[in-house]
Amino acid sequence: MSTKVLLINEPYVKGFNRTQRWAARTRGRVLRAPDWLAYATAVLEKAGIRARLHDFPAENLGKEDLRRLVNREQPDFVVLDSTTPSIYSDIECARLCKEESNATVIMVGPHASAVPEDTLMLADGAVDAICIGEYDLTVLDVVDNFSSLSDVHGICRMENGSPKRTAPRALIEDLDSLPFPAWHQLDLMKYFDGSKLYPYIDIFSGRGCPHRCIFCLWPQVMHGRKLRVRSPQSVVDEIEYDIAVCPRVLRGEFFFEDDTFTMVKSNAMAICEEILKRGLKITFSVNARADTADEEMFRLLKRAGCRELLVGFESGDEHVLEQMNKKETPDDARRFMELGHRTGLDVHGCFVLGLPGETQETMDRTIRFALELGLHTVQFSAAVPFPGTDYFDYCNEHGLIKTDRWEAWLENGEQAAVVDYPGLTKTAVQEAVDRGLKQFYFRPSYMVKFLFQTRSRSDLYRKLRGAKNFFSYLLSERFGK
Repeated sequence: MSTKVLLINEPYVKGFNRTQRWAARTRGRVLRAPDWLAYATAVLEKAGIRARLHDFPAENLGKEDLRRLVNREQPDFVVLDSTTPSIYSDIECARLCKEESNATVIMVGPHASAVPEDTLMLADGAVDAICIGEYDLTVLDVVDNFSSLSDVHGICRMENGSPKRTAPRALIEDLDSLPFPAWHQLDLMKYFDGSKLYPYIDIFSGRGCPHRCIFCLWPQVMHGRKLRVRSPQSVVDEIEYDIAVCPRVLRGEFFFEDDTFTMVKSNAMAICEEILKRGLKITFSVNARADTADEEMFRLLKRAGCRELLVGFESGDEHVLEQMNKKETPDDARRFMELGHRTGLDVHGCFVLGLPGETQETMDRTIRFALELGLHTVQFSAAVPFPGTDYFDYCNEHGLIKTDRWEAWLENGEQAAVVDYPGLTKTAVQEAVDRGLKQFYFRPSYMVKFLFQTRSRSDLYRKLRGAKNFFSYLLSERFGK
């Protein structure tokens, strides 16, 4: 019989959204599909390996369910994801898999990639190998060559009682060579994000980001600084494949999860042209940067079906932007918003509070800035120093992290601030996050607009469910002090 592999988005706290950049139970109770595991699953399937993808958070299953699954299936390999706040639990899941089978346990994901030696030592034999960074092909190599792992690039494994890395693995240059994610193994209707039309499917037209924002996890730990893009034909082929797998996405939207879809204007426009050429009537949203505003591109995006641009404005204070190495200014944000409004595109603004140089005054300035921009929706987050990022190194060097337990990166399952600056506590940062959210979403004018600008029954469902999730957070006992 052929090799059997289980790829598992393992359980943690209820509603834990492992696959976003800042893993937590989000304030809007977002649940995103395990896209990177879905890619690895598809690679294994293409190689003729029996690979099954299981998403425990989406199925609302726990560790005893995982125990039963592994005991029943008796896989040869188990692939587990990892994040910083869940790493102790992730290792517990690895140990459980070892107890119930003879499986080789492979760990992937940002935390294990950032600190593989530490992770293997913590696991104490429960994890056999870690695939560092972009792992689509590395997992296949480990499965195919487990008897001679020294020849597999991009991993860390125990050797003579000590963790040892092999040679680094090169990034995947030809992204078109990868199969489409194994969405057919998941129920895509189980995933929800109140800021996106329902249902939605993630898609990537490229990987990597050349910018050097100190806090951004994916470029620094997973996909590198080099931007690699797919051909427009391959991207739109995947859109058509996704529609066949989940036809109801035509009522919802696609979301381009690239770090910056608008980075390469020529490729972004060519994708839009290919969508129009094929006559696809779809809705999509994209990640963008404030310094990529371009009227020609924005108008073509709108014509091809783009609904919304998601932008990391991060701060309304120029000094704080400089400290985080954003290479943008508040004026860039204003120009972007003016062009977005002129071309009929909604904008979701993301802001990070608590990065170096932050004060109570600069946080208040950022909140006022967010309220003045004319955003469709907004997200405030407390800055979190994840291992492997420049921000983590900065906080470590300056003694700013006030815990030595990875699980402290969450509080009641939600993202927690773990940095105290002289004159600015983590509590003050978290209070500013909550204040910004309340001031934006509880404006009477916004609430009326929210209710009456509804596109369809599916859109109404998305709005009501998202509002219920989000307001339950804002009105919680924790918030209502």
